Amino acid sequence: MKKILAVAAIAGLAGLTACSVSTPAPDSTTSTAAPATSSSTPSQASPSRSSGSSTAASAGVKEACEKFNTLYAEYKAASGDANAYEDIYLKAEDAKAAVSGDLEGLFAALSLIAIDHSAAGGNGEPEQASKDAVRDAVFANAGACTAEGVTLTL
Repeated sequence: MKKILAVAAIAGLAGLTACSVSTPAPDSTTSTAAPATSSSTPSQASPSRSSGSSTAASAGVKEACEKFNTLYAEYKAASGDANAYEDIYLKAEDAKAAVSGDLEGLFAALSLIAIDHSAAGGNGEPEQASKDAVRDAVFANAGACTAEGVTLTL
């Protein structure tokens, strides 16, 4: 059982690393293609599409931030119950699959610390790296969540 949890923790850490906060350098072909595309489309159709997707994205951000706060509160309340930590891990993995971008990092970090805490057993503590990953993910997403009226809590 501990081997499975260790493998899941390593996979979570790899996923968290893939969701790092750094942004890639802009691709020159993408930046030149975007103006050409926008000039050929009507100017009125473009803003309505972007505002519709922006509204959907902001609703998704707010829901994701609220979901993180709920799951993190459950994590804090688990207090040594390995099964509760595993349930939180599964819920965080499901939530991670439902979001994109930096928000994935929030749930990847939460699933990592939950499985790490479960593997530590009863009153054991998760690794400091897991705690740091959650802290870093919260700080990385604090701006987006605050903009939606949700304050991430630790």
